[in-house]
Amino acid sequence: MKQIYCYGEVLWDIFYDKTTIGGAPLNCALRLHSLGNRVEIISAVGEDSLGDKLISFINDNGLSSQFISTNKHETGKVIVALDKDNNATYDIKNFVAWDFIYPNNLMVKKIQNSNAFIFGSLSSRNLQSKKTLFELIEKASFKVLDVNLRAPYYDFETIKKLVEKADFIKFNEEEIIEISGKLGHINKDIKSCVLFISKFSETNSICVTKADKGAILFHENKFHQHNGFKVKVIDTVGSGDSFLAMLINELLNKNDPDKSLKKACAIGAMVATKSGANPEFNKKQIQEFIENY
Repeated sequence: MKQIYCYGEVLWDIFYDKTTIGGAPLNCALRLHSLGNRVEIISAVGEDSLGDKLISFINDNGLSSQFISTNKHETGKVIVALDKDNNATYDIKNFVAWDFIYPNNLMVKKIQNSNAFIFGSLSSRNLQSKKTLFELIEKASFKVLDVNLRAPYYDFETIKKLVEKADFIKFNEEEIIEISGKLGHINKDIKSCVLFISKFSETNSICVTKADKGAILFHENKFHQHNGFKVKVIDTVGSGDSFLAMLINELLNKNDPDKSLKKACAIGAMVATKSGANPEFNKKQIQEFIENY
């Protein structure tokens, strides 16, 4: 069992026909918890009914809310649109509660003694939460960056600094090509970009997701690849978050990188077969999915 902290947005995903709880750090935290880890999330909600419901949901699902503060800004919301293939795009409301996360001494102490500190680049879009993020990064022993380029909510200099400080980085194909290019790397081949980012950041663990085509993992100077699982997609919301949770869980436990990547691709595919970001699956169901595919 590992002690893990997830930092960033907690919010409500608003679809045309329903409203569900989400936010990449929360989705990742819930999956990590289901895999047997001690997980806490660092965020903020508004002093409103949606904030109250979010905190109740977090407590009811076995996560501590001690580092979820409240403030005068409204609880976060995202308008989610699905295309003809049920892939999601997001309209993220700005200047909401999770843009104003403040640190405290207990939080800093806990992160110093944790096994992993997981954060997304989106959480650095506004000054206060960005300032807190960089303060906590300096204290964490193992830093996991989930790159999440949501225009217009990012700037290259901040992304560059996050990449430089991370011990593990997750991109999708478009993100690593864009960031590598801005750093001066012309070649758009994914493995070439991975090697470039690894050298630039001195980061020896990098993963690139390829949607339904699986993922590539560079770990301890070796490439690993899985071609993914073909499934009927209901929606892709939360798939990447569960993928990251599974991969970090397996690597923290020193499991075989090829098997770890396979399990990560499996849970990502399984989430995509259900509606919403956080469908429940136990370890037996995940293993059966892999074995029966």
